[in-house]
Amino acid sequence: MEKKDIKILRVVTSSISFELIKGQAQFIQGEGYNVIAASGPPFPEGDIPQLIEIRFIPLPHLVRPINIKEDLLAIFDMIRLIRKERPDIIHSHTPKAGLIGMVAGWMCRVPIRLHTVAGMPLIVHHGFKRKILECVERITYACASYVYPNSHRLKEIIISLKIAPPEKIKVLGQGSSNGINTNYFCIDQTSKESVATIRKHLNGDFVFLFVGRIVKDKGICELVEAFVRLHKEYPHIRLLLVGSFEQELDPLPESIYNTIQTHEAICYAGWKEDVRPWIVAADALSFPSYREGFPNVVMQAGALGLPSIVTDINGCNEIIVEGENGLIIPPQDTNALYRGMKSMIEDKDLYNKCKKNARPMITSRYKQEDLWQSILEMYNTFSSTQKS
Repeated sequence: MEKKDIKILRVVTSSISFELIKGQAQFIQGEGYNVIAASGPPFPEGDIPQLIEIRFIPLPHLVRPINIKEDLLAIFDMIRLIRKERPDIIHSHTPKAGLIGMVAGWMCRVPIRLHTVAGMPLIVHHGFKRKILECVERITYACASYVYPNSHRLKEIIISLKIAPPEKIKVLGQGSSNGINTNYFCIDQTSKESVATIRKHLNGDFVFLFVGRIVKDKGICELVEAFVRLHKEYPHIRLLLVGSFEQELDPLPESIYNTIQTHEAICYAGWKEDVRPWIVAADALSFPSYREGFPNVVMQAGALGLPSIVTDINGCNEIIVEGENGLIIPPQDTNALYRGMKSMIEDKDLYNKCKKNARPMITSRYKQEDLWQSILEMYNTFSSTQKS
């Protein structure tokens, strides 16, 4: 069987999530494989930007929130898709797509079923909800041929929870779901005019940046509280928030939401297609998330020369090395975040050292082309099995 005869089905929950693996499908198809992609809504009127030249199949019932009716319909849709397309490999990303894709793939006897784990929501939950989420992970991993956590720490967590046998769990390269395009995330490729405009608007001596969903699980409550406290000591600092609120899924307390909207030193910029000028306009990334897989924004900020303050969670504590390219603090700890942010302002030697090391420590470990090559080698191994 030739590569062109081997069909790979890539599945994510929402079409927006293809941004997290942007370029992968085109690279694999360029190496001779027949790649198709599928996801739930939203569905843009035109082509999905991240899937140019890749055949896309919509799955309207594949949605992020738990919905028994929609989830059952999504499994039926996936089974119909698999029976029609007859893929040799199905590769899922994101938890819901993993559950639907792996279950349907197992039921239809797809030869190779792969699931990439980019975070485990159960880590931050307790009680009945945690048991439900753990059950979902167990079913997903049981139906998968192999499971690929995108960080070494996440692999350790999966093994410690005994959700899947160790021989089924593998990490590609140094971790991450897509690596980082270090040519794109480069100061030389960033508009100096845009950076100057943003910086002028902020009008601050030191700018802390957050990029991501503006939700509770990202540590926004702790970030706002720590910043407000620090601002009383340093009135000329600023907090720049780039991302979207998701009040219907993971709402912020009303007091925090109102503070973001009204505080004189907090700038809410909303979601941005190109985050590079916003990153370069800042002085340090503050990313106090409760859970992550392998956060792209920490790699992006590092590639653009920013030191980061991150929480001691998987992914973050692999990208950042304490005192070398940033600081690592305990999660959900406002006081520790406050102290870390204060250190970035006051300890110039520490800040300059972390800033100097930021880009080299990303480019040496997480280049996108290196991870893509690891993914290609994985597919090549499986295609050899198929050919035999």
